[in-house]
Amino acid sequence: MTRAARRLGVAQSALSQAIAQLESELGVALLTRAPRGVGLTRAGEAFSTKARAALAAEAEAMQTAQWLLRSADHTIAVGFIGPPPERTAPALFTALTDACPDARVSFQELTFPCGHSATWLADVDVAFCQAPSAEPGLCVQPVRVEPRAVMARADHPLACAAELEVADVLDGTFIGYHPEVQAEWAGLHSLDDHRGGPPTELTSERALTPMEMLAIMSSEQAIATVPLIDARLAQQALPDVVALPLRDARPAVLALVWHEDSRSPLLDVLVTAARDADGI
Repeated sequence: MTRAARRLGVAQSALSQAIAQLESELGVALLTRAPRGVGLTRAGEAFSTKARAALAAEAEAMQTAQWLLRSADHTIAVGFIGPPPERTAPALFTALTDACPDARVSFQELTFPCGHSATWLADVDVAFCQAPSAEPGLCVQPVRVEPRAVMARADHPLACAAELEVADVLDGTFIGYHPEVQAEWAGLHSLDDHRGGPPTELTSERALTPMEMLAIMSSEQAIATVPLIDARLAQQALPDVVALPLRDARPAVLALVWHEDSRSPLLDVLVTAARDADGI
């Protein structure tokens, strides 16, 4: 109940009251209550299944309406994680407007990838980001391969180096990510692909957005590995952050990512522009 209230952004007492009111309206108990927590009754299990389906149908209907509205307005909603893509891939969007002069791009910052792509991509037609974990229904068009770099505070012991090797940082303290963030995606930011598993030392604070990552970095002696262009743009904007190239790290793939259900007519144009780019 505590975790559920935290995710909903409400007080636990308010959540308990809302559930009690729902049970009163339905005339059945939905939850079994015990000192160690709560569970679903048989009625609760049946109600939960139907309620989830109803909420999913409502969300899909809203999503379809938004897609149709954007299509009529010649707008494509582009999500991004990290710096805005007009800074990191300007040629891509120039190609879009050259091909479709009436096209309009609406940019929206996203949280780190959590759960199924249909969820974290729900409010956009496509995202530009480091490629997430593969899954059925997820489409990925690489835009370019980008070297990785270490982001750290300017007073970090490694900050004076011109460049680093993976061995220099593998045993360091890395920024922790929210438990709902895709483990494979988060692991690329802590070199799990080189270490073979998560680091021994992670911050107690866990990031869900790039801004939270930077906030944790500014308060703790922790590092993260990100695409080099992202690190350099952060260094330009934040004087207390440094970007340290990792010369022997496997590169990151920056890509357009969308769910196969996306219906924007401008998406094909953008994907074609990415496919024709010289960066891959």
